[in-house]
Amino acid sequence: MIFNANEGKRTVIQVGGKRYARHAVRTHFITLGEDYIELIRKYVMPFWQYGDILSSSEKVIAICQRRIVTEEEAKPGFWARFLSKCARPTSAGEGVANPKKMQFAINQCGLLRVLWAAFRAAIDKMRGIHGTFYAILGREISGLDGFYGKDIPEYEHIGVRIPESPDGVCDEVYQKLGIKMMIVDANDLNVELLGRCKALEGRGEQELTALVRDNPAGQGRNLTPFVLIREI
Repeated sequence: MIFNANEGKRTVIQVGGKRYARHAVRTHFITLGEDYIELIRKYVMPFWQYGDILSSSEKVIAICQRRIVTEEEAKPGFWARFLSKCARPTSAGEGVANPKKMQFAINQCGLLRVLWAAFRAAIDKMRGIHGTFYAILGREISGLDGFYGKDIPEYEHIGVRIPESPDGVCDEVYQKLGIKMMIVDANDLNVELLGRCKALEGRGEQELTALVRDNPAGQGRNLTPFVLIREI
């Protein structure tokens, strides 16, 4: 098997004294409501062998689950427009500097909690502490993608939420296909483990995230939402 890496990414890495090869699995552009079991069966199974770990983008699972937010649902009001001006985008994305994403935070968490998070974030920022806003409001807010069409035009008018029951999804994949899977929210700045199957519970979160620390699936329109990881 020839392992494929996206541009600027390494195929072989070393984690905990062991070497791993990673294969970025190319798919078609996955749309709302597709079956992630069938996608993995079609695109991953031809390369998979016993002992491999599959890392899945959170976005592809969420799209399959129809976990989206429409522009109408996130139409920015006064506070969303005002607070978004106080946020700063990063190289990983706009975040709540996008008024639609700020409105989603208000819709999910309530205005008072968002105002409190913004106040605490401002205080902590003066102390050199970052990430307070998302730490207070949680993964549902920090994990919202979309409403940005530069890299992926299809996501310009929708927001993509984090998957529902990511541990359960991974367990379902293991039960039906025998593949040990984890779901990650990764970008070029950070990676967060959202879910893993019970068969991977013996491996620590730090070890698993280290396997995809450099975001081998890529940041833009690479069409490689699945990364197969094999110890060599």
